[in-house]
Amino acid sequence: MPFDGMAAYAATAELKRNLILGKIEKIYQPQPEQLLFNIHTKEGKRKLFISASASHSAVYLVEQSPENPAEPPTFCMVLRKHLSAGRITDIVQHQNDRIIEILIETVNELGFNVNKKLVIEIMGKHSNVMLVDMESNRILDSIKHISIDVNRARQILPGKAYEYPPAQEKIPFTQVTEEQLNNILLNEIQQARAIMQNIQGISPVLAETIAAADRPYVKLRNIIDTIDSGTAVPLVYTDGKGKPVDFHITDLTVYDSAYTRNEFDTLSQAAAFYFINRESSNTVKQKANDLLRLVDNHLGKLRLKTQRLSEDLHKAENSDKYRLYGELLTANLHLCKPGEKAVRVINYYDGSTLEIPLDPKFSASRNAQNYYKKYGKYKTAIKEKKLQLEETASEITYLESVIQFIDKATSVEEIEAIRRELISSGYIRYRKNSKRPSKANKPKPISYTLSTGRQVMAGRNNNENDWLTLKYASSNDIWFHTKDIPGSHVILFTDGKEPSEEELFETAAIAAYHSKGASSANVPVDYTKARYVKKPAGAKPGMVIFTHNRTLYVNPEIPTEAK
Repeated sequence: MPFDGMAAYAATAELKRNLILGKIEKIYQPQPEQLLFNIHTKEGKRKLFISASASHSAVYLVEQSPENPAEPPTFCMVLRKHLSAGRITDIVQHQNDRIIEILIETVNELGFNVNKKLVIEIMGKHSNVMLVDMESNRILDSIKHISIDVNRARQILPGKAYEYPPAQEKIPFTQVTEEQLNNILLNEIQQARAIMQNIQGISPVLAETIAAADRPYVKLRNIIDTIDSGTAVPLVYTDGKGKPVDFHITDLTVYDSAYTRNEFDTLSQAAAFYFINRESSNTVKQKANDLLRLVDNHLGKLRLKTQRLSEDLHKAENSDKYRLYGELLTANLHLCKPGEKAVRVINYYDGSTLEIPLDPKFSASRNAQNYYKKYGKYKTAIKEKKLQLEETASEITYLESVIQFIDKATSVEEIEAIRRELISSGYIRYRKNSKRPSKANKPKPISYTLSTGRQVMAGRNNNENDWLTLKYASSNDIWFHTKDIPGSHVILFTDGKEPSEEELFETAAIAAYHSKGASSANVPVDYTKARYVKKPAGAKPGMVIFTHNRTLYVNPEIPTEAK
């Protein structure tokens, strides 16, 4: 776990240096389990971020404020009532555990000075933030309410006395002596586990680091001393794709050979980098999966509709027999007797004998009229079914292109742009009391520079495709798109000059990369001048028709640098 007792110790030291005697100016609750304090200090304004989320339990300083809800939650209102204009008098850690207390002096309704404390428990899914009255030790409120149904041993509810989590009977790492540590490691095969079981505030990876040192006690004291002196170098370890794996106030032996070390000036910077990047990646994946499920659901319905329409069309295309039945009945009315269920007649087209089913409730002439009507109905249905099949195929093509853009999305902003597109296209509906989505931001297609210096842009979604092709590109710029494969519209900006063969192939490779065929070889890519690309009336976003096109076969590839 990133925020172990040692990291909490470092966070406490850093917050002390930055926030002591600071005045609380504003309090926000951006998410149900997150808090943001704007604090005025002698060195300027500071922003304190606290999260009790299971996947993001931490406390650190931030530079930018997250977006806040229109209406503050109840806990936020309680904090504003009790802590607004309060002054931070001290910040302490409880027994080297993952518990940080911010002591605050404020004024009550009668004008008397009172002391409150904000208790931050950084314990994964059990994390919590509580406002406690220091005189009575009563909980005024908490960001999570824990009733007796959830935890019989320790309830966290307004009015209850605050109790620390049960003690684990371990030695705080700041109090352990060299002799005690040597005794802990003596005759122990699993030394890292022994450190964790006997010393308070040490995570598994930190325990392995200390156990692997030539002199474990010296290593432990060096970590503590660098924190106390403010000279510690916080690290974030990232994998080959740049995704954060872990962070700490010191180097971690278990990660040094497998991951990349990224050094930061402060623990807050390291924590912000770790959580923002990890959370962003998880958020993009979650939001993308939500949209994929929705689009897949629509696609399933459309494919079922296609199957049924095809069956109806096949039935309608075999309707000539009804016209024949009508003609033969009309010519042989004299052979039909009332109440008969069928009549055998000679087919004068080929001389064969044909049995025609009859409805005994109607006369022979009425049966003939019914067959003519049925024939006419099916003939009309052929046109309608073909039109519906074309519209359904167009919808499927559109949604397949949407899936392609969702798969390629790398940021929440891109996912939200696709969501807005689906809303405008009618695939997502909002209830009356739901918050309407924000207006679309200015399009930001991906930009590339070719080896010749020419600029190329690729749309990140269908709305950007339309904007890029139909509004931004000039008539002589070259438009590219994979042939019969969902993908981005790609524009080669020519500045009115004819592009070289090299530029055409480079741009075609970019178009292939930004398509469903990105993992294939020899991908067909159509290209033509932007003037020959048109959008049919009523067409879905990104759906266009084009003429004067040629086709290139390329392997997907992009330039090494993208803007």
